[in-house]
Amino acid sequence: MVTLLERYRDYLLHEKGYSPHTIRNYSRDIGELQGFLREREIEIAQVSSWDLRNYLLYCKRRGLASTSLARRVASIRSFYAFLKSQEIINGNPARLLRTPKKRKPLPRILSQRETTKLLDRSSTNSRDKAILEVLYATGIRVSELVGLNLEDIDLAQGQIRVMGKGKKERITLMGTKAIEALKVYLKERSIYEKRGDKALFVTPRGRMSDTTVRRIIKKASITSGLGKPVTPHTFRHSFATHLLERGADLRSLQELLGHVNLSTTQIYTHLTRKRLKEIYNKAHPRARRKS
Repeated sequence: MVTLLERYRDYLLHEKGYSPHTIRNYSRDIGELQGFLREREIEIAQVSSWDLRNYLLYCKRRGLASTSLARRVASIRSFYAFLKSQEIINGNPARLLRTPKKRKPLPRILSQRETTKLLDRSSTNSRDKAILEVLYATGIRVSELVGLNLEDIDLAQGQIRVMGKGKKERITLMGTKAIEALKVYLKERSIYEKRGDKALFVTPRGRMSDTTVRRIIKKASITSGLGKPVTPHTFRHSFATHLLERGADLRSLQELLGHVNLSTTQIYTHLTRKRLKEIYNKAHPRARRKS
């Protein structure tokens, strides 16, 4: 018998077009809610708004960060909207749940010098080298990277067709370094691929996972001697910031990143201003405060 959670996963995948990463997180959140309700002998399809608020209070008392709580609210809202759309429930108990305010710290980035060090000094094979170069050249999300197929790459034009959030397709660009790295990897791709897989980046077990990509990046950061944590999103933030620092406009950057709203892209203007202020304070002889 198909469970509600399984039907919900299918809904997120086929109706909403969410990434595997988001589906895993939402499913885990609803699974934890189920466990909480089961202990109190409450059916998940028969909860009240008060039950859901009790659950979120329970999560908060456990020390969950505001960002994690905000995602729990989003997961619960999505789940009960699904139940209502399927006519499993009449009202929506999650409709009035409030998203907790969360701090928006500026994303962590690498300087241009640090990025060059990571890309040039990390001891990596051709596949891992291509992954690092493509991430920095395009600024694509890790879910978009692992979703790439061989047919999505156009080396002659220096373009990649990317399937983004909500199954929205866009074209992003590559520079010479990424193209060269991909050419080398594609010549040696058969070393890694054993199953005739159409995926661009593969392991002997098939399409590469985002977990493997994170492990590759962590290893590269260590072997390059960078001495700081780096994630796939660090590449994305660095890509965006470096383009702005070199004169790119926000609209073009929005298109390359696949952002629906320009306001999402504007976070990077804060990063460039912060960076300029650091450079100014360090370099100008009359800007530094006396110790």
